[in-house]
Amino acid sequence: MTILAIIVLAGPLAGSIAAAVGARARVAGWASAAGAGVTLAAAVWLVIGQLHRAPLRGFGGFLYIDSLSCFFLLTVALVTVLAATGSVGYVSAEQAGGRLSGFQVRLYYVFFGLFATLMLASLETGNLGLLFVLIEASTLASAALVGLEGKASSLEAAWKYVIISSLGVTIALAGTLFLFYSASTLHLAADLRLTWPYLFAHASALAPASLRLAFLLAVVGYGTKVGLAPMHTWLPDAHAEAPSPASAMLSAALLNTGMYAIIRFLAIAKAGLGEEFPRVVLLVFGFLSVVIGVLFMVRRGNFKRLFAYSSVEHMGIIAVALGFGGVLGLYGALLHTLNHAIAKAVLFLSSGDVALRYRTRESAGVRGLLVGVPITGAALLLGSFAVLGSPPFGLFLSEFTIVRAGFAGASPVLPLLLLVLLAVAFVAFARTTTGMAVGEPMAPELGGGSSQPASAAPASSASPYPSRGTALTAVLPVAVGLVALLMLGLWIPAGLGSLISHSIAVL
Repeated sequence: MTILAIIVLAGPLAGSIAAAVGARARVAGWASAAGAGVTLAAAVWLVIGQLHRAPLRGFGGFLYIDSLSCFFLLTVALVTVLAATGSVGYVSAEQAGGRLSGFQVRLYYVFFGLFATLMLASLETGNLGLLFVLIEASTLASAALVGLEGKASSLEAAWKYVIISSLGVTIALAGTLFLFYSASTLHLAADLRLTWPYLFAHASALAPASLRLAFLLAVVGYGTKVGLAPMHTWLPDAHAEAPSPASAMLSAALLNTGMYAIIRFLAIAKAGLGEEFPRVVLLVFGFLSVVIGVLFMVRRGNFKRLFAYSSVEHMGIIAVALGFGGVLGLYGALLHTLNHAIAKAVLFLSSGDVALRYRTRESAGVRGLLVGVPITGAALLLGSFAVLGSPPFGLFLSEFTIVRAGFAGASPVLPLLLLVLLAVAFVAFARTTTGMAVGEPMAPELGGGSSQPASAAPASSASPYPSRGTALTAVLPVAVGLVALLMLGLWIPAGLGSLISHSIAVL
């Protein structure tokens, strides 16, 4: 099993190595996609092997994989496959159009692989100190992707991302140190006081005051990576400026990695402090994030920023679900994590095709997608309704489960408030995306918000992709993601249900 854990980490580096030795865009892209596929296969095999066994341990606690780790590994590996496959066509088209140089393409694949590997590694460690190091390293790797295009706006977004995220993770480090201090009375070796399984097992003996502060600092610190308000300010700029497949990784993988760290701290805090304090902290930050995300979705503008604020909202929903607690709350939180990851990957990959064709990221510059580019338009529209929790997609089931968890509590006020916010988000988000999908189609090659109808430009259906193979890579991950969302809304496979149940048992 240890070999499988190593393969999971090594897979994404195939594209990095190919790019580093000078492979062309398509070769590096296919290497990245193949490596991501190996990672997903190894993650699935690891899940099957570990599901009914004791956690995998090794290297003095630095390696630790249980059911919860497997669930997040599976989620991040799936997103990596979708984003790596989508990168093949997107990056090739950007290079063919002269918007990315050969050097920038190599940088993209080098840091894409490093970014994925560091996130996956953070999910395979039981040491909270190493968890901090790996998440901070992933910030630096992903910052290169945010600023890849080299424009003033993208460099500013990358700089803002590094500063705010690094500050947040530093706060998380302070939380980790306070947790270490709270275990100072335990008769454990110094290294075990940073190993979460031992801290969880001895949580009742931890110093309450230090543990309370440690959990609060961890939520604030790792919540910065998650995009919880008010620490979310880096997220819209970074998601809007990064290449679309990289935006998919940021929204669907990086945010979940930060949430994983919070869940680990949550398990220790609940065991040592009881339910009430962690519940209040998560509900406050969760509802604040949902409110902020919904309010900014009301504004029309850059559609990638719209998707970013949707991520703020959905991370808030997951935090609220964790705050509601109980089996239903935890089940809803984990199921929503997977559903949101897939849906947001679909949206960002679809938006990449739109940006390539129309040369704009402003929603006002895109109309009539269903007529002009029907496949992209349909994918964007279906992805939008999926992420808004419409039946029969998976997010409807996970949001329904979370609301049920709220009503199972003492008061119906909070779940009713969540329902109202979800309704407002539905209207605000759908107003923008349906406006892009319907109406008089514009000529894609005019872009930049041109209002000229497609009938004035016969070439509007031309593909921006340099070959049929790379064009297929734009359609394939989006189609797979939509099918997965539909399946998760109609039927949860027994293996996935068992994995989520085992993850809840771990907590």
